[in-house]
This record gives sequence, C-alpha cells and structure tokens, in this order.
Amino acid sequence: MIEFLASNVYARTASLLAVFLLAAFAAVAVSRWLARYAEVRTGLRELEGNRAVASLGRLRKQNETAWSRLADQIEKAGLNLSDTKGDDLRAKLIAAGFESSAAPRIFTLSKVLLILLLPTVYVLLFVANDPDPNYFKIYVIGAFAALLGMILPSLFITAKADRRSEAVRNGFPDSLDLILICVEAGLGLEAALDRVGREMIDSHPLVARLLSTATLQLRAGAPREVAIRAMGEQSGVDEVRSFATLLIQSDRLGTSISQTLRVYASEMREKRRMRAEEKAHRLPVVISIPLVICMLPTMIGVLMLPGMVRVVRELLPALGG
Repeated sequence: MIEFLASNVYARTASLLAVFLLAAFAAVAVSRWLARYAEVRTGLRELEGNRAVASLGRLRKQNETAWSRLADQIEKAGLNLSDTKGDDLRAKLIAAGFESSAAPRIFTLSKVLLILLLPTVYVLLFVANDPDPNYFKIYVIGAFAALLGMILPSLFITAKADRRSEAVRNGFPDSLDLILICVEAGLGLEAALDRVGREMIDSHPLVARLLSTATLQLRAGAPREVAIRAMGEQSGVDEVRSFATLLIQSDRLGTSISQTLRVYASEMREKRRMRAEEKAHRLPVVISIPLVICMLPTMIGVLMLPGMVRVVRELLPALGG
C-alpha cells in the first residue's frame, strides 16, 4: 500500500487531500467545541446571577441561527434536506443533545455526503489506476461503502443518545436527594429545582440542564404540570418520566412532596445499585471471550511445545529404526 502511494501520483494526491480534509475537519470540530463550551460556561455563570432567561435565549438563538443559515444555503442550492419521518428524527436528535431546529436537515446532509464520499474515496485510492479493474468487485465494495455511510450517522446519534441517557439515569438519584433536602428545609418546588440545578452544574451537567430548563419554563409562566412533563420528555429516560408523572399526581392529589421524593429517590438508588451489580456479574463472561481467543492458544502452545520437541527429537527417530 505504501509503495503504491509512493509510486502513484493520483493516489498520493488523493491521500494527502484526504489527510488535509480530516485535519481541517478535526480543527473545525475542536474549535467549535471549545467555543460552545465557553458559551455554555458563560451562560451557566449568568444563570447563577439570576440572568438565565436572557442568557439561555441568546445562546439558543445564536446556535439556531448558525445552523439555520447553513441549512437554508444548502436548500437554496437545490438539495431538499427534509425527512419523511421528521418528528421521530427530531426526537432522536434532541435525545442526543442536538436541539437546533436545523439539526434534522444537517443530519440528512451528513448522510448524503457520506454516501457519496466513501465510494468516491475508494474509487480514487484503489481503482483509478488499476489497469484491469474488476467491476463487480468495485460495485460490491462501493455499495457496501455507501451503505456504511448511510448507517454511520444513525449509529453515532444512537450511541450519543444512549450515553446521555445513561448519564442522566446515573445522576438523577443524587438530584432527588438534594431536592428532598431543599423541600424539607422549606423551599418550594420551583426554588428547589433552581437551587439543585445550579449546584449540579459540575457533577451532573445534563441533569442540571434539565432542572434549569424546567425552572425557566416555570418562571416564564408555564403551568407546573406542563413544565415537569416537558422535563421528563426532554430527558428521554423512563425513570425521569415516571418521576414527572409522580410529581404531577402528587400535586393534583395534595400529598406530601417530600415523602414522594424520599420513596422515589430510594427506588432509583436501588435501581442504580442493581445496574452496577449486573455489570459486575457480566464482566467475567465478557472477559472470558478475549481470554479464550488470545491467551488459551498461547498457553496450550507453551505447555505442549516442549513435549512436541522431545517427540520430534527422540520418539520419531526411535520409531523410524
């Protein structure tokens, strides 16, 4: 492969172009992540100073404006980025953390680019200078590369949504304990959510964002039932949805919120402990696979090699007369 790249001008040019594009994409991604991180930190600091409404609105407006501008320019060029299952796709993207209104169109654009880019890269690198190309092989590998480009964005979104859901699921019992302490200290539910959301910025930022968003909706005049139910739907976690339903029922029936929080926090801690025990019990089975594949043949070879050497040196000549 290295000799082919060194001897072929087109392959070398294509490989250098691919490396340049990857480096440029990585630099842009890192710079955007750092800028976004700085904006989020600034917004959270303003949230502590009771300026959350203006800050959050400004951050969301800037983000949505940038994505919307990019999507509008692409669609003006003649490429329709709308999806037939727009609602389901938007729900998945929100669960993965992409809340911009242009996120579904950018997701569709990434699929289209990967479907076209991967087969093109394969053709440029391996097929362009082949004197006798196998067209069936080109067709099969190109179709597989296009299929991979169509699947990769969905796998990325699913994996990121699962990681976020796991982070929310693991951090929510701690927030319930803090909310319970605040409620028992005399704070109302809105003040307790606001206080816990500001306290959990560093330890559990996703949970803090959910609580802060619910607080902002309550301050904006939304009914408590609507804000709490929206928090459960935005999280994408069944435990948070159940907690929201439990709070709504407790508010309707007039029961003690502190007792409700205490019971549900205990149940969520128990579920978290059971999940940890399940992972611990599954670990020996997972470890046995690489042990059998990698270490067992080596151990068998080490144990049998001296006997095999002795058989070759002594037993076979004796049997041969």
